[in-house]
Amino acid sequence: MIKTVIFDIGNVLAGFEWKAYFQKFGYSKEVLARIARATVESRAWSEYDRGALTDEEVMDAFVQNDPGIEKELRESLGNINGMLVKYDYAVPWIKELKQKGYQVLVLSNFAHRAHQDCKDVLEFLDYVDGGILSYKEKTIKPEPEIYRRLLERYHLVPEECVFLDDLESNLAAAAKFGIKTIRFTDRDSAVEEMRKLGIK
Repeated sequence: MIKTVIFDIGNVLAGFEWKAYFQKFGYSKEVLARIARATVESRAWSEYDRGALTDEEVMDAFVQNDPGIEKELRESLGNINGMLVKYDYAVPWIKELKQKGYQVLVLSNFAHRAHQDCKDVLEFLDYVDGGILSYKEKTIKPEPEIYRRLLERYHLVPEECVFLDDLESNLAAAAKFGIKTIRFTDRDSAVEEMRKLGIK
């Protein structure tokens, strides 16, 4: 029987719309591609999610990745409000699950600046029962440690948990612990998959 529902955040409880965010600055396609390679597609981005780099250090790393677009990098990443987009269903869904008696947690690769700059989108964090944001823990999905830490901290029985994430690699890592998993594509499909696990 499922007792705990664990949500990823990006593209599950809120949209991680980095492409649209950078596009709003009016950069050319070439510059947009260079920004992507220097930032979200780089190792530095993952290390920032891990909390291994400060805000200043990650900016320096992005600039080192492509010094020719330093101006654009500093302009677009000084404050990233708008990179995360609110999903209106997030808070009602969490409330509904909790009213039915389920514990609701989050488990997300998440950077300090996103937590700081996108608070208006993260209202749902006030309604969950806890969870892990990677930058605070110095470990990221799909590393085993982040799942182990969640299970131990909240005294969870893996087989009584379901984890919703949009990335198969993160789900596969959770499944190794015995956690049930759902590949998230949209809320309606997820609700249907949850019903199959007995979550009404």
